[in-house]
Amino acid sequence: MWGMIATWRMALEGIQKVTPNLEAGGTAGDAIEGAIKEVEDFPYFKSVGYGGLPNEEMEVELDSAYLDGSTFDFGAVCALKQFANPISVARALSAYKVNNVLVGEGAAAFAKAHHFEEKDMLTDRAKIHFHNRLKDIEREQLTPYAGHDTVGMVGLDAAGDMVAGTSTSGLFMKKPGRVGDSPFIGSGLYVDSTIGGATATGLGEDLMKGVISYEIVRLMKEGLSPQKACEKAVSDLAERLKRTRGEAGDISVVAMNAKGDFGAASNIENFSFVVATSTLAPTVFRVHPQSDGTMRHELATKEWLEAYLEERMKPLEVKE
Repeated sequence: MWGMIATWRMALEGIQKVTPNLEAGGTAGDAIEGAIKEVEDFPYFKSVGYGGLPNEEMEVELDSAYLDGSTFDFGAVCALKQFANPISVARALSAYKVNNVLVGEGAAAFAKAHHFEEKDMLTDRAKIHFHNRLKDIEREQLTPYAGHDTVGMVGLDAAGDMVAGTSTSGLFMKKPGRVGDSPFIGSGLYVDSTIGGATATGLGEDLMKGVISYEIVRLMKEGLSPQKACEKAVSDLAERLKRTRGEAGDISVVAMNAKGDFGAASNIENFSFVVATSTLAPTVFRVHPQSDGTMRHELATKEWLEAYLEERMKPLEVKE
């Protein structure tokens, strides 16, 4: 049995590319790194990698993490600038017993010393988004911050090993140096090959408050299915945040257990995820939260898939 699950439709092409290797006996680690790199390299996905939206100083700062669920090797980079594939840097760091989480200049120095590809990650398209957002803020007194869509993945290979990975450019127009949940073990991702794994996307400042990825794996260890674990974790955290703070930010999660069963849940209406297993070709589902806290998963239609890409690739006009 093998499988992969990932946040958001943007993971589809990456999963399509790596699943033949998984089917042929490849490792979950190679699959996770390869699929996330595909997302990082596509300039029209504006929340990850090349083309990611910048901070308030118009600099692209990238966060990424890699966790091996069999060895618990863990690596992460935060606020990494000018390198093409932070997931690869994070994976390389996971081989170290110490100094395996690096930030800013330290992360860049490691990446440079190990000959990772250097690249200007700010695209002309991202500059237009930045300019237009400033205009919107001036006219409508909007907050500069906009939600971010982390790509997070969990993979299971035929040997029974599981790996999780994340990559994001974080909140649009964030403060320089801001880091959300994505590169933090337990919040942005968690995986234990004897149980399963989970990863999260949404407002990192809220996701961290529930250490939500670890919570999902803990619930699966107690016997809950991945779907029930996702639903309970999202519902419990959202309710707690509303009760204590008055509101809850976007919370979306996916999970897969050691048998290849999967789940996904969200407190927003537009969340999508991609899943592939030895019995299911790479498939996109949309998540619809129900009033009782359960989720309805809808197979994404051809029209929806086409509209998703068209929206992200349409020409941009510079606002006056």
